[in-house]
Amino acid sequence: MSVSPFDSALLGNLFSDPEIAALFDDRAQIASMLLFESALAAAEARAGVIPEQSAIRIAEVCRDFTPDPESLAAGTASAGVPVPALVKALKAEIGGEDARYVHFGATSQDVVDSALVLQLRDAVAIIRRRIRKLAKALSAHADTHRTTVMIGRTRSQQAVPTTFGLKAAGWLAPLVRIDHRIDSLSSDLLRISFGGAAGTLASIGVKAADVESNLSEELDLPLADMPWHAQRDVLVDFASQLTALTGALGKMGQDLVLLAQSEIAEVQPGKGGGSSTMPHKSNPVQAEMLVTLARFNAGLLGTFAQAQLHDHERSGSSWLLEWLTLPQIITATGAALAQAVDMVPDLKINADRMTDNLELSRGAMLAEAATFALADHLGRDAADKLVKEAIAKSAENASNLFDELPKLTDAPVDWAHIRNPVNYIGQSDVFIDRVLGAAKRGLRD
Repeated sequence: MSVSPFDSALLGNLFSDPEIAALFDDRAQIASMLLFESALAAAEARAGVIPEQSAIRIAEVCRDFTPDPESLAAGTASAGVPVPALVKALKAEIGGEDARYVHFGATSQDVVDSALVLQLRDAVAIIRRRIRKLAKALSAHADTHRTTVMIGRTRSQQAVPTTFGLKAAGWLAPLVRIDHRIDSLSSDLLRISFGGAAGTLASIGVKAADVESNLSEELDLPLADMPWHAQRDVLVDFASQLTALTGALGKMGQDLVLLAQSEIAEVQPGKGGGSSTMPHKSNPVQAEMLVTLARFNAGLLGTFAQAQLHDHERSGSSWLLEWLTLPQIITATGAALAQAVDMVPDLKINADRMTDNLELSRGAMLAEAATFALADHLGRDAADKLVKEAIAKSAENASNLFDELPKLTDAPVDWAHIRNPVNYIGQSDVFIDRVLGAAKRGLRD
């Protein structure tokens, strides 16, 4: 087994997300850092800080320069950051007088953090695109099954009727809210990091503001109010939203695992995984993965949050902790979304089994409905007492609650109407329409 299942040839297809992982591998990080160095040179040339010809040469080399990550490994281990080794290799590749203008006035953290933001920009786009695909599938289930009645369960016990449409809407609603929060924080998250040695940009002198503005344009990233070398709150906020997202997917996965139990069998999620010894089984592997990845991110978030604790103007240890955790949180989120997007459209809904399970309580799941119907005639306390008596008789006689109630009271209640679960789904339609409306408004392409 690999140290990380995300990078495992054996387990990668189960845990990882190739599209997201490709954004955070060594070569992608190097490419993003080189993009920063090229943009920095262009920005400084525009401001008259370095010769224009040097900026052109730097950009030309950065465009085609693809150093082997292993060639930078020793330097990275020594410096605790890959930038010095990369800059040394880049200068050697450029050669001559132009090489002296590589990385001019910047610090390693400017490069690494800005490269991270470039990677995050692509990751956010992928995540939000997948949220939309998943939301479309869940919206279809919510609408199609708005009158597909099933038992609602609280604390794992049969409670009162609900609909599968409302359950699907309950899975959809948090996705809409989380997408909105990710969108809202993106304006703070996707900003350049450029502060020089200790966040003052003193090395560039009077042209610093011009260079900063030009760099913002070159990378198409907004300026920050100030360099954020030691201010990591927005990254923690982003990781928190991703954890909330995998948590929402994990809740859906947990529901689907339970609904797929042989004894319930109301929904079959995904393609199903086989057993090595039990050919009759169809394990809910994809739903289980959603639960696993939700728990993984929940645990990792606590570790990542500690990376916010920088000392003074920069902390090496806190910064390194980010590298250990944030890419995994993002990759786990991408993997969970990919599993959900693949699974949800093909959910097999067994409405007949839902109907069968509604009958298991012999009417007891509608005891609340019966109580409120009787309360109009007997008062709440008397109604409650009578229904409890009828439930006891039902259990004793193995009969239906609504066969016992008419024996105990002559109150003019339409028992046929009350005992039909479809008549006790309350405001399900209203809630479904609200969620679908919010999704339509909030998740426009």
